[in-house]
Amino acid sequence: MRFGYSETCLEHDTGERHPETADRLRAIKQGLTRKHGVEYVESDPAAVEAVTAVHDADYVEEVREFCETGGGNWDPDTVAVGETWNAALTSAGLAEWAAEAALAGEQGRKTPFSLGRPPGHHATVDEAMGFCFFNNAAVAAEAALDTVDRVAIVDWDVHHGNGTQDIFEEQGDVFYASLHEKGLYPGTGEAAEIGSGEGEGTVCNLPLPSGTDDGGYLYAIDEVLDPVLERFDPGLLLVSAGFDAHRHDPISRMRVSTDGFGHLTIALREIAENAGAPIAFVLEGGYGLDTLSEGVAMVHEVFDGHTPVDPEIDPSEGVEELVSDLRERHDLE
Repeated sequence: MRFGYSETCLEHDTGERHPETADRLRAIKQGLTRKHGVEYVESDPAAVEAVTAVHDADYVEEVREFCETGGGNWDPDTVAVGETWNAALTSAGLAEWAAEAALAGEQGRKTPFSLGRPPGHHATVDEAMGFCFFNNAAVAAEAALDTVDRVAIVDWDVHHGNGTQDIFEEQGDVFYASLHEKGLYPGTGEAAEIGSGEGEGTVCNLPLPSGTDDGGYLYAIDEVLDPVLERFDPGLLLVSAGFDAHRHDPISRMRVSTDGFGHLTIALREIAENAGAPIAFVLEGGYGLDTLSEGVAMVHEVFDGHTPVDPEIDPSEGVEELVSDLRERHDLE
C-alpha cells in the first residue's frame, strides 16, 4: 500500500494522558517497518476552501483563531494547541490525496491509506468534538465529487461518525454507512436514521450490540451493506478506518480480531470491485497502540496478498434482528 503520512500530524500535542496522541502514528509506522512493499507519500495540506466546502466558514475561522491563540480544551475531550491548525489541514489533505490517488488508478498493492491525525468523523458542519476538528473523509469525498457522480463512505470505527452523517445526510450523492457499537459515544446512529430530503436512503446505520465479533460484522456487511452499496453504485469507496472495535482496544466492548479487520478489508474491497469503483482508506480511531498498529498492518497485508484466518459466521440473535430490521428499512427484501 501507499500510506499518506506527514510529521506535521505529530505536532498536534494532546498531552500524555489523552487517548488520541502522536504515539498512535508512531506505533503504526513502527509496525509497518517489518512489512513488505510499504511506501509513504507526503501531500499538501488541504486548502481552506476545501474544508469550507463541508464545514461552516465561520466555524473554520473559529478553529484557526482558537489555535492561533494557543488552543486549549475546545470541549472536555477535544484538545488543541497552536500547531493543531496545520495538523488538521494536513490530515484533511492526506485524506484528499488518498481519494485522488485511488481515482487516478492506484489500486492493488498501491491502494492508498491516509494516516492523518487529528481524526475527523465526529466533526460536524459547525462543531469540533470527539477528538476531531475537520472531517477528513468528508473533505475527501466532497473533493472527489468533482471527478465522480457518487461517493460511498463506509465507517467501521467503533463509534458512530455523527459528523460525516451530519454533513451528507441531505445531499444525495454521498452514501454514508456506519458499523458501530450501539449506545457508545456520541450516542447517535440509530437504524431508523436513513437520510432525509434528497439524501433519503443514503444513510445506513448498523448499531451493533456490544460483543459483536468478526462473524457478526461480516454477516451485517454481506446482508446489508453489499446490496445497498450495489444499488447506490458509487464511483469511489472511502473507508473511515478506525480500529477501536478490536477485542483488546481499551475503550470498546466489541470483539473484532486482527484477522477480522483483514476480512472486513476483503469484504469492502470486493464490494468496490463489483461496483467498478476504486477504494481508499482514511484513519479514524484506535487507542490500543499494539492493536492499532496490527490492524493497519493487516489492511496492508491483505493488499499484499495475505489471506487472514477464516472466521466463523455465527451472528448473535441481536445482530440477526438488526439485519432483518435494516433489510426492511432499506427495501432489501
